[in-house]
Amino acid sequence: MPDSSAPPPRPIVLATQNPGKVAELRRLFAEAGLNDRYPIRTLDDCGGPFQEPEEGHDSFLENATLKALAYARLTGHWCLADDSGLEVDALDGAPGVISSHYYSGGEDRGDPRDVRDPANNTTLLADLDGVPPEARSARFVCTMVLASPEGDTLATTRGTFEGRIGRPTEDSVPRGAGGFGYDPLFLVPPDFTRTSSELAPDEKNRLSHRGEALRRMIEHLRNLAH
Repeated sequence: MPDSSAPPPRPIVLATQNPGKVAELRRLFAEAGLNDRYPIRTLDDCGGPFQEPEEGHDSFLENATLKALAYARLTGHWCLADDSGLEVDALDGAPGVISSHYYSGGEDRGDPRDVRDPANNTTLLADLDGVPPEARSARFVCTMVLASPEGDTLATTRGTFEGRIGRPTEDSVPRGAGGFGYDPLFLVPPDFTRTSSELAPDEKNRLSHRGEALRRMIEHLRNLAH
């Protein structure tokens, strides 16, 4: 018999159009036992598509907060948004918040991912030309923000995935079909012989910046559920 004292489910809307992200989040919520308390909704479930908010801030946290607050207000539900990218130490933290459009200097030209990803990777390697492998330390960063339609920021988390930019061997081509973006150039420690695009999904979720940020967000949600 249902527990009448239990609080009613509170849907959480994901501020993403990426079906892979939605599936991953639903699976992790189910593993955490939170699906009943926080059923996952997409923007399409809430009457989308919606006008995307203009980002343009200088930090992942500012951009994620902007998206979470905007979509929470538009949908009338709690909203979970993230902003992520790559930071390369030898480039003073670039590409950073313009990771998705690094090849164009941050300008969104409307190019599809299969155009942007190779162009970004080519630009990154060109900018690192002459930098020795051991000086190419880098990290993927993900910041997640949970916001309410009343304009409150309920929780923020951050995850990182440390590695190095390059290829497993000097003459190798990008390897692995399990990633996107800069994954084919992101060498995984400690041996730096595999790229993050070669990782199996479970291993990648365990190591990745997004997986770390989400696990921390799930802990916040567990606390909010009580």
